[in-house]
Amino acid sequence: MCRSIHNLFNLEPPATSDEVAAAALQYVRKVGGSTRPSKANQEAFDRATAAVAAATQELLDALVTTAPPRDREVEAAKAKARAAERFGTG
Repeated sequence: MCRSIHNLFNLEPPATSDEVAAAALQYVRKVGGSTRPSKANQEAFDRATAAVAAATQELLDALVTTAPPRDREVEAAKAKARAAERFGTG
């Protein structure tokens, strides 16, 4: 899984369409093996990104939980602490 694709479910405030699109783009880039498709492949790349974004949004809209929403700032601080431990920074 790409490290830049983050959990988008059960956040406060909820994931935006821009976040869903960014995750879809990262997924398609990973699967397609390219950060920039050739001109010949651009249309297929764009269609795939749109389809993955739509499927992702459909999934997020359908998921249910009884857990309270996670605070974005708290989650970001946890991720920063994990990165500091992993990479020996900060």
